[in-house]
Amino acid sequence: MTEATRVDRAKERDTMVDVQIARRGIGGARLLRALRSVPRERFVPEALAELAYEDSPLPIDAGQTISQPFIVAAMIEAAEVGASDSVLEVGAGSGYAAAVLGLVAAQVRTIERHDELASGARSRFENLGYNNIEVRLGDGSAGWPEAAPFDAILVAAAGPEVPAPLKSQLAIGGRLVMPLDASREGAPQHLVKIVRTSESAYDQQVLGAVSFVPLIGQHGWAEVGQRSATRHAPAESRGHGLVDMIAAAAQARPDFDDPAFGRCVDRFADRRSTGAQGVGAGVGSLEQRASDQPGAAWRDLWPK
Repeated sequence: MTEATRVDRAKERDTMVDVQIARRGIGGARLLRALRSVPRERFVPEALAELAYEDSPLPIDAGQTISQPFIVAAMIEAAEVGASDSVLEVGAGSGYAAAVLGLVAAQVRTIERHDELASGARSRFENLGYNNIEVRLGDGSAGWPEAAPFDAILVAAAGPEVPAPLKSQLAIGGRLVMPLDASREGAPQHLVKIVRTSESAYDQQVLGAVSFVPLIGQHGWAEVGQRSATRHAPAESRGHGLVDMIAAAAQARPDFDDPAFGRCVDRFADRRSTGAQGVGAGVGSLEQRASDQPGAAWRDLWPK
């Protein structure tokens, strides 16, 4: 697609931020401005551009995914990324999260183990003018020692534990946010926040249940054997049925006289829709569950 034929999706970006991010309690002004600015459609396959601002992850190259916008925002907010921060991201993917980080932080370094993804992300950063982001092809679990210490580290893949090299590359007072995975297939993953309080001490906080691809590397999972880098377990195998998935993705329904009501309707006005037999029985209860918590904090709405 040429620049002349690109669709302006600024309205969709604004709706995404208003409905999916801000209404769930994420309110950092600098972060919200960045989310309104970065064209997410440039970071997904062209065939999926019209779905770029949906409240869900999407497939990208190398069998990987681009995270749900809310998860990207929630992780950046949890890491307390500031304007003067030096940030390390592990798992660049197509580059969307790093692009958002680049508008929030002073310097971003991102590591990707798939060559096609690393090359694609680097090209997008150059084309879009994000000149404070550096991409490295390699094992993200080992970090980027020569650029340490980092004020914040975000890891977009689940490991059995927080890699020791990443902990050691945090500045004192630095924050690390990543998902942790138990050692069994189908076991729940939990997003954790680590804060380095001294040379040898760290505080850890569990933020909520999530689902990420595994962290492959020397200090993560082996590429062959127990886990696969491209595995996405169906929700049923993780103990979550279709109703649970719909409930997790549901958004609060604004009041009729709330300006957000129109934006919510506009979100689906030009979308294709499909029906699933047997789902109807749960719709009423799901709608009630969503409308009962319009002001809930993002931790309460965390996708399970």
